[in-house]
Amino acid sequence: EPDVTIVRGLKDMVVSEGDDVTFQCQVSHENARDVEWKLQDVALQNNEMNEISVEKGKIHTLTLRKVTEQDIGTITFRVGAHTCRA
Repeated sequence: EPDVTIVRGLKDMVVSEGDDVTFQCQVSHENARDVEWKLQDVALQNNEMNEISVEKGKIHTLTLRKVTEQDIGTITFRVGAHTCRA
């Protein structure tokens, strides 16, 4: 299985309270496994507040819905041994 790397990392975002914010990270290979999103070192799950998806097989997307002050912090995307932060 090829080593999946991060081709395009996350960008820092500024958003107003109550708005949605979307983070994207592009990886080198489709169907990457061992992928994880975190906010403040807490693993995020796909639910009504956090939408996690993959577009075109390589673009991993996290959307935080209706952000609050508690959502301020570092977003981390990890695939295998590679990570990026915003």
